[in-house]
Amino acid sequence: MFLSGKRALVTGSTSGIGLAIARALHAEGAEVVLNGFGPEAEIAALCVELGAQHVGADLTTTVGVEELMAKAGPVDVLVNNAGMQHVSPVEDFPPEKWDMIIALNLSAAFHTARLAVPHMKAQGWGRIICTASAHSKAASPFKSAYVAAKHGIAGLTKTLALELAEHGITANAISPGYVWTPLVENQIPDTMAARNMTREQVMNDVLLAGQPTKKFVQPEEVAALAVFLCRNEAQNITGANYSIDGGWTAK
Repeated sequence: MFLSGKRALVTGSTSGIGLAIARALHAEGAEVVLNGFGPEAEIAALCVELGAQHVGADLTTTVGVEELMAKAGPVDVLVNNAGMQHVSPVEDFPPEKWDMIIALNLSAAFHTARLAVPHMKAQGWGRIICTASAHSKAASPFKSAYVAAKHGIAGLTKTLALELAEHGITANAISPGYVWTPLVENQIPDTMAARNMTREQVMNDVLLAGQPTKKFVQPEEVAALAVFLCRNEAQNITGANYSIDGGWTAK
């Protein structure tokens, strides 16, 4: 277990991709700090399963991120995964939704990184992994805030990689296509309304239309790549943005 003795913070890890990553890091010996919201009993069960600490801070505010980092303590592996989505034509896009998505999907990653880096530099080792999206490389209509935030994550990751390259710290992004998670499932009704489609049409003609494999990405596939990026064999992989999208962005 090559991560024994190291602490890993995974934001947005009470479900979906984040939970799969937390489980995979725990399996390699990491002490895991969970973050996210959900039923109290379910989170308590996850903490028992993973021997983990949970910090349910609100990452849409700087104060919330600072609270998370203070309670988590020094982290060796930082996985910026928390995110949200809203689907709407740009002229109808609620400004408060824009602000919230940019805050959670992009600004929170900056704030966690700035607070995690001093410890990583001091020990000469660290891993920063950001869950981006195929939307960090391509756009889709009606997702202005999400696409903007994920493009920002790609740029932030590159900048971190360059700044930290001589400190034994890597920074990489993973860009999945559509993964069957609550985030994807919950955007179906909005997409149905925005495009005047049925649920089946959204599933087949929107969500999987761009993925040549016609299969949803599985959270465990993303987690496996995150674990590899933490290995010493990946020490020269930095500033990369890996696609796991069934061929979507290959077109």
